[in-house]
Amino acid sequence: MKLGLDLYADLDSILHRWEQRSKLVALIALMFAFAFVSKLILLPFMIAVTIILYKLSKLPLSFLLYRLRYPGLFILAVVLFLPFGSGETVLWSLGFLEVTQEGVEAVCLIATRFLCILTVGLILFGTAPFMTSIQAMRSLRLPEVMVDMTLLAYRYLEEFGDNRTTMQRAMQLRGFQRDRFGTRTLRILSGLAGSLLIRSYDRSERVYQAMRLRGYGHARFSGRASEGYVSDLSQANRTSQIAFWLTLFTATAFVAATMFI
Repeated sequence: MKLGLDLYADLDSILHRWEQRSKLVALIALMFAFAFVSKLILLPFMIAVTIILYKLSKLPLSFLLYRLRYPGLFILAVVLFLPFGSGETVLWSLGFLEVTQEGVEAVCLIATRFLCILTVGLILFGTAPFMTSIQAMRSLRLPEVMVDMTLLAYRYLEEFGDNRTTMQRAMQLRGFQRDRFGTRTLRILSGLAGSLLIRSYDRSERVYQAMRLRGYGHARFSGRASEGYVSDLSQANRTSQIAFWLTLFTATAFVAATMFI
């Protein structure tokens, strides 16, 4: 499994030319603003801003759709029962099933915020090489543990996926058929999941011990910004300055509208 977040990092767009430190700050602020939204009237504006950003990034639609598959299944499982289990204003009923207005509104809020935040996150990491994003985090003086965990998670999620693919292929060679749903299939799949978790835990322990033996956790951060980054936003290119302030203004507008509307 290849995450390939920076698969299209070599494209030429406004967002690709945006200096990564200021882009990191501005887009994360926008994602927090999206998470803060709690009014349905603001959802179309959230969607519009997200679409505009994605258009400006020139990333192909397939890049987004491919990476929305598994998170989409997760959020579907979360919101699937919300229309039936919350609220008192009944919109539609069939027997003991009742669709409530409050539940539908909650589904719209959760699903829209989830999709917009995830899309902006893909734009953030998809318009620059991943190591450039890591260097930008270090340059912004983010906690070293947070940066290291981000790097290691990205690195070993791919290996986790490769292990899963290898084990599934081995199961199929031994006659396992996943399309035959039943208790036996569930038992085998649960065993696969448990085995992957145990292997991942053992691997993480070995990696951590290897890092400790090489002095991880004892080196001090020098306090110097990573080479290749501007020391101040005023020295960045005009595109970065405009994009930074415009995005921060948009994020502030969402927060203000949520508070005062």
